Amino acid sequence: MKTHCHKIIALIKENLVQIVSLRGQLTLKPDNSYVSQGDLLVQQLVLEYLKQALPAHQLISEELAPFTGITWDPQGSYVVLDPIDGTENFVSGLKEWGIGISIYTQGVHQESCIYLPELNDLHITGMPMTHHRSRIRGLSSSLTKQDLLQLEEGFEYRIIGCSMYNMLAAVRGAYASFENVKGVNCWDILPGLNFALEHGCEALVDGEPYRGQLLFPTQKYKINIKKRHEVLA
Repeated sequence: MKTHCHKIIALIKENLVQIVSLRGQLTLKPDNSYVSQGDLLVQQLVLEYLKQALPAHQLISEELAPFTGITWDPQGSYVVLDPIDGTENFVSGLKEWGIGISIYTQGVHQESCIYLPELNDLHITGMPMTHHRSRIRGLSSSLTKQDLLQLEEGFEYRIIGCSMYNMLAAVRGAYASFENVKGVNCWDILPGLNFALEHGCEALVDGEPYRGQLLFPTQKYKINIKKRHEVLA
């Protein structure tokens, strides 16, 4: 059965050539990060789909931020979207960027999706997943030079700069763990957190076990995902 995530990804695939062609059309946001016309096209495609298929759901998207004067309902119906996660990679011509979607109806998670278009990688709630064992730790690109100098010895580390890539790798076990100690927005992490629950990983948000709840764009969240097995020696 094709779910809403399947249908949205099919729509994005139909427009992928145009999305990628827009990676060079970009502007700098007040927080010194980029937004490209590719980001905005993905957002528009999802908005148009939701108007027809899920009109009672409100869209929470990175490119609609900041959200002011809004009262968030933990029992409400929302679609949380990161139209292009890893925009810095995207506009630089790197392939490690992705699209993240999480759908909640009356406060209950229905499905999530991570799509890495130029890596031809896709995972949607309910799909089978191949699991790996690794001794690599994934790290957030927000770490400073001083942070990196304080890393624990005895591990391999990777910094990819795309939360969707990193969290999917952690759930699969291709990373022993992925951690963001600086804090990220809800649209960066909800798909990966829900995959972690589905596939038996340890998932922490601000040091507490994640239990599938909605997270809103009212703060940034520190997260840690790890497989429930020991890393390779």
